[in-house]
Amino acid sequence: MIAITGAAGFIGSNLAHRLSRLGHDLLLVDDPPTAAKAVNWAGLGRFQFIPLDQFLGDLPDLDRSVEAVFHLGACSSTTETDWSYLLRNNVEYTRRLWEWCAEVGLPFYYASSAATYGDGSQGFSDHTPPTELRPLNLYGKSKNDFDVWALAEVAKGAPEPAGWAGLKFFNVYGPRERHKGKMASVVWHARRQILETGEVRLFRSNDPTYPDGGQRRDFVFVEDCIDHMLWLWEHPDTTGVYNSGTGVARTFQDLVLAVFAALEREPRIQFIDMPAELGKQYQNYTQAEMSKLRDAGCSKPATTLEEGVRRTLSPENTVSETQNAL
Repeated sequence: MIAITGAAGFIGSNLAHRLSRLGHDLLLVDDPPTAAKAVNWAGLGRFQFIPLDQFLGDLPDLDRSVEAVFHLGACSSTTETDWSYLLRNNVEYTRRLWEWCAEVGLPFYYASSAATYGDGSQGFSDHTPPTELRPLNLYGKSKNDFDVWALAEVAKGAPEPAGWAGLKFFNVYGPRERHKGKMASVVWHARRQILETGEVRLFRSNDPTYPDGGQRRDFVFVEDCIDHMLWLWEHPDTTGVYNSGTGVARTFQDLVLAVFAALEREPRIQFIDMPAELGKQYQNYTQAEMSKLRDAGCSKPATTLEEGVRRTLSPENTVSETQNAL
């Protein structure tokens, strides 16, 4: 049985569906799902559910039934300002799971974030020690703090899980993310805007280096991130913190044009001013350096932006989203 925390969320639910198709029994861990999240489990095979706040207390009874832990549950809001909440949810909870997996000899794979790279002035290489990174927001700090702690534990020879990795997810998009609301990817926001108004609104650039719509991000299809996680699980001797992206930066205009094409609509883009507070922590450019994972042997090509958007917005992936909105 595979345990997945954050299992009703975006990446977690997509991982659950992949593992279910592969024939695995699942232990899904999350807050009791709302109707908006429950739809993400439609069509799953065998699974058990444990509430997130109960999971840690149940760990002593689970060591003989769990084969691996994929820890994707966290506060993912980049605008969260309550550090005590982030420390409790994103750092201390992850430590408890790491220590349990180390104690009982289980593999452990957890979500880090590209937000750890801050403004990108030091690049986006997963060879850079986390101690040298300066995230722009408290969410990124919480993810970086755990990376620092985990690597320090390994360096001092403390017990570690039987195979582990942290994955620095870049700008992930894909099915099963409508429940995220304002934190959903630009793919879903663009789809909604096109269906409602026929056009997409993008932020004007706040940096003369980039034209309006020319800000560039490493947009990565969720199934590629799952490929990375499962490859690492299959290769337990490959441990560490790894980027999970495509290695290619594309513009927001590229992404929006891909959405218009997937919906078979003529492109109409309106540029609007970026809120001042957002501009203070806005990343105008991200591009994952993927050589570390590829050199380790994970060589599956990344899904192109156009193909990923087409698959995300295909009828089989949008029908449940539409039904849930009614």
